[in-house]
Amino acid sequence: MTVVLHASLSGTGSALVLRAWAEADMPELIDAYRDPVMRRWTRVHVTDDLDARRWLEVQRRGWSDGDRLSFAVVEPEPETGGHRLVANMVLKGLIAGKPSAEVGYWTTARARGRGIASRALETLTTWAFHTFGAQGLEYLQLLHQVDNHASCRVAQKCGYALESVLPAEPPFPYEGHVHARRF
Repeated sequence: MTVVLHASLSGTGSALVLRAWAEADMPELIDAYRDPVMRRWTRVHVTDDLDARRWLEVQRRGWSDGDRLSFAVVEPEPETGGHRLVANMVLKGLIAGKPSAEVGYWTTARARGRGIASRALETLTTWAFHTFGAQGLEYLQLLHQVDNHASCRVAQKCGYALESVLPAEPPFPYEGHVHARRF
């Protein structure tokens, strides 16, 4: 399945495209993981070409299996006429007939504070409900550590209500928030 999603423009934000990850994304993927803030919130770290290839293979396998649909989020780069990586969005835990799935994301350092995460999450959420609602998808969950205030704001901005608090459990050193959005 090839899916390309376009996030609507909001204010002065640039157009966003959510598309499948590609081998050509490796340098920007590695660069994104150099950011200490992102490394704090992610469990898997990509430090070199080998890590990047493994990470991309997990994303490809997820699409092939249909249970982990990961999108590279890119925006136009006027200087080069190309695109630059600004985020990752993922829909995971999809099982036909199961009422829930989970969304997750990260943003690059240059993308933070620009509304990119919320625009891309809203696009992914709308697409997921329209695409999988007939197969039984009723709600999406978004989980983050309680001290990740930026993720909490993104969840709330996109209509994901706080539903519960999870206890700290390795590898997560702090409690977590579970947000949910219903179809």
